[in-house]
Amino acid sequence: MHVFGLLGSLIMGALVGWIAGKLMDAEGSLLRNILIGIVGSAVGGTVFGLLGFYAHGWIANLIVSVAGACLFIWLGRKLFQ
Repeated sequence: MHVFGLLGSLIMGALVGWIAGKLMDAEGSLLRNILIGIVGSAVGGTVFGLLGFYAHGWIANLIVSVAGACLFIWLGRKLFQ
């Protein structure tokens, strides 16, 4: 993977995790935000893909990723609390 692509993914993951954390009232560290953002992107892409919606563009990908990260946080709360 290209170095700038990896850096961009980490930044996007941190942003997605931070936004989802704010929406779900789940503050965390930078590493936690990155992990939640990356997993949330995968969850959001899968769920929206199964529904027939495919994100095109930066803003659409951000929305799908944040929705997936919020779902991931919600599921984590249901399973582990």
